[in-house]
Amino acid sequence: MKNTDWARALADYDFRGIDEFVEKVYQSGPVYPKKEKIYAALELTPLADTKVVILGQDPYPQAGKAQGLAFSYPNSFKVSRPDSMVNIQKELQEEGFDKQDTDLTAWAKQGVLLLNAVLTVPENQANGHAGKVWEPLTDRLIQLASEDARPKVFLLWGGYARKKAKLIDKTKHLVLESAHPSPLSARRGFFGSDSFLKANRFLEEQGRDPIDWSK
Repeated sequence: MKNTDWARALADYDFRGIDEFVEKVYQSGPVYPKKEKIYAALELTPLADTKVVILGQDPYPQAGKAQGLAFSYPNSFKVSRPDSMVNIQKELQEEGFDKQDTDLTAWAKQGVLLLNAVLTVPENQANGHAGKVWEPLTDRLIQLASEDARPKVFLLWGGYARKKAKLIDKTKHLVLESAHPSPLSARRGFFGSDSFLKANRFLEEQGRDPIDWSK
């Protein structure tokens, strides 16, 4: 995250506890994503370029899957059963976007901040680092995105993400809430939400370039 505008915006943030935590957990056993990818979302999507914020919960806890970008994983990673990303692709298809990739790096480079609320996870222990050190930082990142004057869209999928709505200034930004895209809940409001079309409509109304969700 060094030399990014996020780092400058966080100049007064005390990272000592986070740095100590990271050093400890990465020495104690497999943790994902790779250490150098922890802040990948912030490095790929500067604050000045952020147009859409998609909030996830924590990284995938399987080896080779987590990339430091919420919901994203390498195209080479083969899932054994449908997951959230597969359902995101289904909804995109229904909205007219042919998205074949599971790697969302191209979205990040267009201004989609793919932020997990918790930035690390121990192997095979989903949400294993929740409540440790990450939430105050990522809450602050959401607030910084909200305080920035450029209008944005915040996509809050599922109950965990929707709790973050209180951190966002709805007079400046569009907040779209729906069910989570996981197989357990996608049919309870994620499918048919038109999240991506609504996001682009708002961006265009605000004079910002839309996202090519097909990339």
